[in-house]
Amino acid sequence: MTAKTGATQPAHPERPGRSDGVCGEFTVFTKIKPGHADALRKDLAAMADAAADTANRGALREIGTLHDARHVIFDNGTQHMFASVFDGSWDTYIDDFGKTVIGANFDRVFSHAEGFPGISDPGVKDWFVAHQAPAGSFVSSYPDLTVQQIWKDQRVNEAFQEVLDTPEFRAALDNPANAELLATPAFQKLLDEAAG
Repeated sequence: MTAKTGATQPAHPERPGRSDGVCGEFTVFTKIKPGHADALRKDLAAMADAAADTANRGALREIGTLHDARHVIFDNGTQHMFASVFDGSWDTYIDDFGKTVIGANFDRVFSHAEGFPGISDPGVKDWFVAHQAPAGSFVSSYPDLTVQQIWKDQRVNEAFQEVLDTPEFRAALDNPANAELLATPAFQKLLDEAAG
């Protein structure tokens, strides 16, 4: 696939944030309520616990648009940053997360932020926008690949690698009847990429 030009253009004129191809960035900075830094750390640790992580990954799989996300507490426990990379529109991204266990996580984490109205509050998007700081520059290593496409590519690659490891495939490579196919540049490229 060819990378699209015009990287780091605004993802959506009505919302802050930049995009590169299909990927958009979302970065929120909030002030932690006085005395809440340790509780926020505990909530973030609880989200990383094995059982919660399994539920979170299930929700992320269901949503299917999140490339990555991170939480950072800084300035001596007075500030919190949430940053993520996602596919599609900003509004859909926020709506989708509100419908899963991730929405409950947002409520738990951002309850430590001053003024957070709650993920189900009609004003939550305005609150996020008010606390969002668009990146000065945003670049994706794979601007034309959605999360769904990456997952599909991974499944296809795993299946292809399994085929490469079978005795039947090795026998097909050695069969003179397949010599013409094996000599094509496309097939050689396929084998080179699989070995790479």
